[in-house]
Amino acid sequence: MTRVYNFSAGPAVLPKAVLREAADEMLDYQGCGMSVMEMSHRSSAFKSIIQEAEQDLRDLAGIPDNYRVLFLQGGGSTQFAMVPMNLMRGAAGNPGHADYIVSGTWSKKALAEAQRFGDARCIATSADTNFDRVPDMANIQVNADADYLYICMNETVNGNVLRELPDAQGKPLVADMSSCFLSEPIDVERYGLIFAGAQKNVGPAGVTIVIVRDDLISDTDLPGVPTMMQYRTHADAGSLYNTPPCYAIYICGKVFKWLKAQGGLAGMQKVNQAKAQVLYEYIDKSELFRGFVRPQDRSLMNVTFTAGEALDGEFVAAAKAAGFENLKGHRSVGGLRASIYNAMPIGGVQALVEFMREFEAQHSCSSQSM
Repeated sequence: MTRVYNFSAGPAVLPKAVLREAADEMLDYQGCGMSVMEMSHRSSAFKSIIQEAEQDLRDLAGIPDNYRVLFLQGGGSTQFAMVPMNLMRGAAGNPGHADYIVSGTWSKKALAEAQRFGDARCIATSADTNFDRVPDMANIQVNADADYLYICMNETVNGNVLRELPDAQGKPLVADMSSCFLSEPIDVERYGLIFAGAQKNVGPAGVTIVIVRDDLISDTDLPGVPTMMQYRTHADAGSLYNTPPCYAIYICGKVFKWLKAQGGLAGMQKVNQAKAQVLYEYIDKSELFRGFVRPQDRSLMNVTFTAGEALDGEFVAAAKAAGFENLKGHRSVGGLRASIYNAMPIGGVQALVEFMREFEAQHSCSSQSM
């Protein structure tokens, strides 16, 4: 088998142990005579799968009893609408209000979507420097009428991360954690709602995990909000109101158990810090490669950098030929990007750095001979 290291931002690399176990169960899940792909979501076998997955996630992240765990569809982009539909309620029929911190591509998209449903406002942004940093969290002023404060913890496209949470000043803090979810410990009680598309650190594309505090789930039907877009619908039905993404949830459950075996989120954080250090240390010393984000705001998950506009395309092609996949930067920002999620082994990062070193040496020699 050809060795390939997959640095895709999502769908992303999954643990080999999980894939092997799933392959062994593909035709017959634990003696039931059928694959998880073909069993009813109403069956006792699948109910056990989803309930065990939820409990393992609660154990990993320390999720308190007054928070619901929902396994939904639609990706993070659907949550851009679902959050304001459910939380930006207003009063006496008036439009609601929400404050957004815009630190990159995805929080910018989330703000634009929320503005369809009420008065969503940007109260801090780093757009003026092309999101090469996160806004200063020390002086955030949340509006008194805000129904919630929204952040994106890790901007997948831009490669920055919020290491310091803003003071939400008594408002529910809503966090998009899609590309850093379960990469390090989470203090769930600091948030009102967390959501994450699974296709980066947790599982295959198709399932979005929402962790939402009980008091933020309406106890009555929300007028004008479609049934499927209400958190209450899915909370009341245990994520089984309609057919969920069964196989994706099954894989997530296996990833949760794999994470437990790695020492939980604290153990995973140590590994992720070590991987990122290997790559950033080389970029910082390189005379060819340059990072896009200031050091104190750099993501552990999505490393964005460039070899220069003239060489980025050549680097991507050469890397692919050498077995390093999906290193092209997002189309909106260009450059290069290595996503080093939980399942990427440190050996993969070390191999990438060695390839970068060889590429740099070749092009240094070329430039000197001209």
